[in-house]
Amino acid sequence: MVHKTKGIVLRTVKYGETSVIVTILTELFGLQSYLVNGVRTSSGKGGTKAGLFQPAAMLDLVIYHQESKNLQRLKEYNWNFLYQNIFADVITHSIALFMVELLQKCLKQPEPNTELFYFMEDSLKSLDQSEYNVQANFPLFFALHLAGFFGMRIDDNYSEKRSFLDLEEGYFSEVKPSHPHYLENPLSEISSHLLKIMQPAELADLPLNKEKRRMLLTAYEDFYSIHIAGFTALKTLPVLRTILEV
Repeated sequence: MVHKTKGIVLRTVKYGETSVIVTILTELFGLQSYLVNGVRTSSGKGGTKAGLFQPAAMLDLVIYHQESKNLQRLKEYNWNFLYQNIFADVITHSIALFMVELLQKCLKQPEPNTELFYFMEDSLKSLDQSEYNVQANFPLFFALHLAGFFGMRIDDNYSEKRSFLDLEEGYFSEVKPSHPHYLENPLSEISSHLLKIMQPAELADLPLNKEKRRMLLTAYEDFYSIHIAGFTALKTLPVLRTILEV
């Protein structure tokens, strides 16, 4: 059947001489893979088409969808939203790629999840329009809030007494955990603040230095590796550690 849906490109792999296989988070069907023919031709038209399938691109799609198939086909595709900065600014682009990679490592099944799609859509649009003081904290915000869509949201029960963030159990504890996967102050308190933030613009009010961001990003990667089966090291994380200098 033919359907219209929005999609966010997660990954593109070359296929044959002129085609690609594109992994897309769709609004209607969740994670899907599509064979797209003729987008890698040497003509100007082909080059323009290939540009639509960059990771993080937001597209309007007309698709042929059959539940029995792992590889679907696209009938039509076009821009849904044109970014101002994500494809033009190195820092913004690097953060977007981190978000896309983290999401893709969490997605295992091609099942619909419209709330997850809207969260990703809103997050990318917010990132694109944010100032640097918001962007610098954006990966931390995104990593903590994305976890909730996969059943592992951290319980924000932080207090002066419960100041150890147990990354294995997903809550703040009064007692230092016996395992090494935990955070203590000030990093646990910062995590509590991040959990309370609902709008990315509020990230501007959370002044962090480079070292704290690096430690938190490492801890959150550890958190995902504990709770997501087969989770491997994020290739985009070393880039973020380099570019987020303040």
